[in-house]
Amino acid sequence: MGMARPKKPLLQTSVNLSGVLQSTAYVGFSSATGVMSTRHFVLGWSFALYGPALALDISELPALPRAWPKPRSKVLEIVLPIASATLLVAVGIDIYLFVRWRLKYSELREDWEDAFGPHRFSYKELYHATKGFSDKNLLGKGGFGSVYKGKLHKPRSIEIAVKRVSHESRQGMKEFVAEVSSIGRLRHRNLVPLLGYCRRKGELLLVYDHMPNGSLDKYLYDRSTRTLDWRQRLHIIRGVAAGLLYLHEDWEQVVIHRDVKASNVLLDSEMNGRLGDFGLARLYDHGANAQTTHVVGTMGYLAPELGHTGKATTSTDVFAFGAFLLEMTCGRRPIEQHERESTIVLVDWVTEQWRKGTIIHAVDTRIPNGFSLDKVTLVLKLALLCSHPLPTARPTMRQVMKYLNGDMLLPELSSVYLSFTMLERMFTGEFNQNMLADASSTSIGAISDLSGGR
Repeated sequence: MGMARPKKPLLQTSVNLSGVLQSTAYVGFSSATGVMSTRHFVLGWSFALYGPALALDISELPALPRAWPKPRSKVLEIVLPIASATLLVAVGIDIYLFVRWRLKYSELREDWEDAFGPHRFSYKELYHATKGFSDKNLLGKGGFGSVYKGKLHKPRSIEIAVKRVSHESRQGMKEFVAEVSSIGRLRHRNLVPLLGYCRRKGELLLVYDHMPNGSLDKYLYDRSTRTLDWRQRLHIIRGVAAGLLYLHEDWEQVVIHRDVKASNVLLDSEMNGRLGDFGLARLYDHGANAQTTHVVGTMGYLAPELGHTGKATTSTDVFAFGAFLLEMTCGRRPIEQHERESTIVLVDWVTEQWRKGTIIHAVDTRIPNGFSLDKVTLVLKLALLCSHPLPTARPTMRQVMKYLNGDMLLPELSSVYLSFTMLERMFTGEFNQNMLADASSTSIGAISDLSGGR
């Protein structure tokens, strides 16, 4: 193909077909297949009567069919298995990532939680708000969990604080979530708003408004942080007292905080004290009795009667508030461990200073710009009154507010004020009503004096 016809044919003959053909005939080719199975193809031919046939145009001829199968590409043999394996691996990775994603953002949801829908956050949005609960967003750690700073963008941009608390189902999660949702309705300028919660596996996440100036204890105990002057401390004390009064008496239900302390008081942008961390709070109706029987809280703030009854009341909150007053005024923790394993109980130490007539020595020496001796003395004596071993001798938070505002005179404390020596006996079970009967008349008078003004 592509070569000219030889001028001298290898084979040429003349055949007279007039005796064979009829007037009309068709010209064609036939091929016989031999033993070797040879295949023949005619790509084109030219025929003419009474003259030479026209030359063939090679470019117009069809392509020659393949006489044998096309060999497989080496590239295809290599690429196809690799592509198939890659596809399988990709599908496997997708399934793994999907399962991991589901586990990563998995939550515990039950039908009864539908009623608390507005207070329920998804774990996914809290995870992204805190950048995966990264250490960079860690605000602090406590005995009941870690707190992380976060930022929500929907439905509006707000800064939040997320506390992760471990929980067990036996603690009555349904009742607890109901109370969290109820507490979420609290609105007071001296309370940190609880926005909602999220349940996931073995933990509960509580979501609060973020307070930009952080925890109060940082300003009391961190030497690298500027301390607070007396005006600021008294303003914070009054704010926390107002918040507790709202919880105890002014809301639709009685709310027992159960963990009043400096580390749970947060400061907003204007340095207002806001009581937060309602993870341990309990509610009950006005006029009813508290039903809590599980002792929780922080040592040094726990009222002595909790060791016997296990019931938190508004009076146990008042006791913790007394320890908080001592913290604010003395700049010391309620219980301090010193050298040679000696333990100093702050309320005992302040009581001893008061008995000696040197109560001014109990005031925090780091308070700048001086202070009012009368106001400091009032707060210290009020702290001792709130820390009374007998719950009935402690004031209510409404009375505390009147004492702080000067609307009611603080009763004079007797020189035989009951100290923590009595509390230790109450904790160990040695205290009973017979001890009161055996006490001196001056001791009974002390109890009477301390309970004055109720």
